[in-house]
Amino acid sequence: MLPALILAAALASVSPIGAQPDPLDSAIRHFRSVESYRVTIRSTHDDGEEHIRYYYKKPGFVRMEFVRPHAGAVMIYSPDTGRVRLWPFGAGNFPELSLRPENSIIRSLSGMRVDHSDVGTLFENIRALREQGSTRMLGEETADGRTVLHLMVTGGEGLAVADVHSSELWLDAASQFPVKVISRDIHGAIIETVVMEALEIDGKLPEALFNP
Repeated sequence: MLPALILAAALASVSPIGAQPDPLDSAIRHFRSVESYRVTIRSTHDDGEEHIRYYYKKPGFVRMEFVRPHAGAVMIYSPDTGRVRLWPFGAGNFPELSLRPENSIIRSLSGMRVDHSDVGTLFENIRALREQGSTRMLGEETADGRTVLHLMVTGGEGLAVADVHSSELWLDAASQFPVKVISRDIHGAIIETVVMEALEIDGKLPEALFNP
């Protein structure tokens, strides 16, 4: 009897064949170790397109440099002040506005706030959908010579987080950052398609970048 019990315990400690770590949980854990990143964001909505050079530094500093629309505009959020500084014609140029992040004039075309725009917030929103919904793994793919993990997270019936009911996500297997996200509403209509390019993690971001 004893050898049988030992064998059963040993088998119980081994992961089932084919079992894989949850890629979303792994990506969230990895993001917690990241201090900063920069990326180029291209998003598409029914109302148009946005092209932004995006910089993030913990505990929540954000700088957005707009290429399209509003070419040249710069927006910086500081968690120290809880305010957004906006230069419509480039940082350091008149005028400079100080706004609260919930102000409608500085929300994205999809309604996103600058202080809720980082990858960590995206991951947490998707995880909230999953907690009362489901995850479907769609497999590995190759994009631009790199391996990406393709998955779909859908909220439970009637559930939406930040107006999103489902997120289709492509995660870079190496960086564990998203390279593409498609968000859909409760009716299945696409709210936004976001593509992230030229990612650099934990590169040097000078203080002056967030306080020009």
